[in-house]
Amino acid sequence: MRIVSSLRHRNARLYFFGQLVSVMGTWMQTVAQSFLVLDLTHSGTVLGLATAARFVPILLFGPAGGLFADRRDKRRILYVTQALSGLLAAALAILTGTHTIRIWSVVLLAVALGFVNVFDNPARQSFITEMVPAEDLANAVTLNSVAMNLARVFGAALGGILVAGLGLAMCFAFNAVSFAAVLVSLAAMNSAALYPSRPVKARKGQIRAGLTYVRGTPELLVPLLMVGLVGMLAWEFPVTLPLMASRIFHGGAGTYGLMTSVMGAGAVVGGLVSAARTKLRARALCVAAIGWGIAITVAAIAPSLWSELVVLVFVGYGSITFNSYAKTTLQLAALPEMRGRVMALWALAWQGSTPIGGPLVGWIAQAADPRWALVAGGVPTLLCGILALPTLTRIDRKAAAATLTLERAAA
Repeated sequence: MRIVSSLRHRNARLYFFGQLVSVMGTWMQTVAQSFLVLDLTHSGTVLGLATAARFVPILLFGPAGGLFADRRDKRRILYVTQALSGLLAAALAILTGTHTIRIWSVVLLAVALGFVNVFDNPARQSFITEMVPAEDLANAVTLNSVAMNLARVFGAALGGILVAGLGLAMCFAFNAVSFAAVLVSLAAMNSAALYPSRPVKARKGQIRAGLTYVRGTPELLVPLLMVGLVGMLAWEFPVTLPLMASRIFHGGAGTYGLMTSVMGAGAVVGGLVSAARTKLRARALCVAAIGWGIAITVAAIAPSLWSELVVLVFVGYGSITFNSYAKTTLQLAALPEMRGRVMALWALAWQGSTPIGGPLVGWIAQAADPRWALVAGGVPTLLCGILALPTLTRIDRKAAAATLTLERAAA
């Protein structure tokens, strides 16, 4: 079946299921950490700052992490980064379980995890290209996103249940253990069946060369600019949804977990639809942004919890579609020797913008209303898709003309 074509490769299957377990633990921790911060501070602004702290290192050092991934064996990098992530989650579990946790320690551990992710993100994203041949790359990228959102469905739901039934520390402890799934999957892979890219030799100016390459390549620059704006304002659901759950719908961790799970269910459907596509055009990213922006804006005005849950299905659908299209576009357009640096820039745009967007969205929710915080993400996402559409349409036409010329020459 085309929808799961990349999973016929054993290494891709191992990675898929390892990521599924690990990210499920990560979402359990996300649910628990949001309510831990609210319990400690009762402040939406501080929640935004604490969420943003994890992404400050990516904002400052993301390109350097991408260059490191281009120069090194990505599988070895992941052994180290995944183990360190598990240890940091264990520390959070111990501090919470012993009631010695303070807001400064939450922020400190978030920053430490951010430094790990500087190296983990580009290695993890670009390693996907080494597990499958080129014809299955788009499917592998999309299914990886599907795994992330399946994990969100089950992780957020279990996180809400564990917070209510067993406490915050159990969520953090499960996340710590879940990283073992990735380590086992990496160890079980067949090295001979990998498609490793040739490591880039160390030379001066390679970070600058990567930035110059992206600036001169419109099919990379435009999607990255879109991802940066959308990531800064729209992808702040760990800030907006807990506040919507507690202040608008007067619920707790269970309500937040339900909202996140429903959104994740929509994302799974969107991911499966995206995975079935055999050919991706650049302008599809604009269509996804427009649809997602509309869904987020409608979620801001939903009058009841049940109507909000219905709309969040479409928000989830839009999120996975936009994200998978952006990653696939970048992975396919980038030269192999530049892929680590390009995906580091993706992480910088998507996650490194959170230190700006997280506190801003949290402040809007605190000063005005959580609904306005959603509007602040939905409307710019809609406008971003509309404004970028002419440029990406021209890129599609140019690519189609080049393909036609090659086909005629071959004939």
